[in-house]
Amino acid sequence: MKYLVRDKIFAIGDDYWIEDEHGRRAFLVDGKALRLRDTLELKAPDGRVLITLRQKMFSLRDTMTIERDEQPLATVRRKRLSLLRNHFRVTLVEGTELDVSGRILDREFAVEYEGELLAHISRRWLHVRDTYAVDVVRDDTDPALLIAVAVCVIRMAERERED
Repeated sequence: MKYLVRDKIFAIGDDYWIEDEHGRRAFLVDGKALRLRDTLELKAPDGRVLITLRQKMFSLRDTMTIERDEQPLATVRRKRLSLLRNHFRVTLVEGTELDVSGRILDREFAVEYEGELLAHISRRWLHVRDTYAVDVVRDDTDPALLIAVAVCVIRMAERERED
């Protein structure tokens, strides 16, 4: 299943619908204004909060956390000792690790678990400006989590480029 995400919508205070490949509203992104740290919520169409993304404050390395039901679900960090600049590690609370690598700033990258592709992020076949697709390859994966991972690594790569 593919999900279409607008690129420039993830600013504090911005709200935006992510649509599936059939044009149906799949997730609402709610950028929380007036918070001490960068916070976004990914909501179901009925308004339930599915995932919360937060920039971790006071961290030695740029880190974002992904939460579900106000409990930590995953931590996203740039991979240490990687020769590839665009390589991130996502550590789920139960210890599972996902690898994210590719051309993050070009929106051409993959999310893998032990070498198996879970999602491919690309804007290659889209004609809509400032939009990329999150193509969830496996049916048994959590699309909200994979969209959250894509958003986190893009935000972190863009922040690093600005520094």
